[in-house]
Amino acid sequence: MKLQTSAATGVALFIATACSTSAQPPRAPLPTDVVATVDQRSITLAEVDERALNQSAGSFSSLRLSDALYEARRAAIDDMINLTLVDRQAKTLGIDPQELLQREVVGKAVEPTEFDIAAWYKANPQRVQNAPIEKVREAIKTLLKNERVEALRQQYFNGLREKAAISVRLDPPRIKVATAGRPTRGPASAPIEIIEFSDFECPFCLSAFPTIRQVLETYGDKIRFVYRHYPLANHPNAKPAAEASACANEQGKFWPYHDRLFSAAGKLSLTDLKQHAADLGLDTAAFNACLDNHKFAADVAADLAAGNEVGVSGTPAFFINGRTVSGAQPFAVFKRIIDEELAR
Repeated sequence: MKLQTSAATGVALFIATACSTSAQPPRAPLPTDVVATVDQRSITLAEVDERALNQSAGSFSSLRLSDALYEARRAAIDDMINLTLVDRQAKTLGIDPQELLQREVVGKAVEPTEFDIAAWYKANPQRVQNAPIEKVREAIKTLLKNERVEALRQQYFNGLREKAAISVRLDPPRIKVATAGRPTRGPASAPIEIIEFSDFECPFCLSAFPTIRQVLETYGDKIRFVYRHYPLANHPNAKPAAEASACANEQGKFWPYHDRLFSAAGKLSLTDLKQHAADLGLDTAAFNACLDNHKFAADVAADLAAGNEVGVSGTPAFFINGRTVSGAQPFAVFKRIIDEELAR
């Protein structure tokens, strides 16, 4: 039975060069190592690699080799767990696993209506290259149906998982990222450290802003959040905005200033940056002099160089206890990694 894989999650994980949680380097896994369990069923690395190494390399083209291997193995583990649970449920019901999935997943997917197709067409003109709706109606209908089937599939798998004792022991690659004394939120003793490299002019950083706020609200004092700068060369206002936030930090107002820049998207001219400081009650004379004299330009440049050293190539880039999340990923991606780290 073939279950749909979840290999391309968009989460990149880097190999460790140092680890703050252990004095010794991680042991290389052996083929006989048990990397996951489902109730009494043990899954070895050899079994996982039999499935993982057959995946297309194109699914991981943007990742480093070590990162891609971890993602392929983790996706294979998830597939094997799901397969085990479906097989077990099918045996309990006395039916074929494919019949079970057809009944509980495919058969429950609602057919897209003409309204659904028209709404998707209107919202995604670039994806259909402005083709007439008559030419792409069936393709859109198939896409929407597949999305609904996949959502039901994951919902069904999650329901089976909730009733099983599952443990995943595959250690993810990690990389040590310094905080460099940059602004932080949360206690230093928090079990989860998230370091973000970001750009105030980046639209993806803007879309990630509410997700990070949700993470901080959900996990509270379990998170220590660190902000580092990574102004992209194609964003002319990003570097001045980064320097401005450092000037605000000098007056103890980094986070209010940070939040304002992301809340007032697009208002990043020199005049805007100074007005934001005034609106937040900063000492404007000191702030303006700091910004005009590029007092913290070297710090911003140091952050950019540090990001390059740990493999950052775009924004936003997050390191969760050394595990990298690239791009504006949904809350579920952060939750999965944070929950795994808390369980460790």
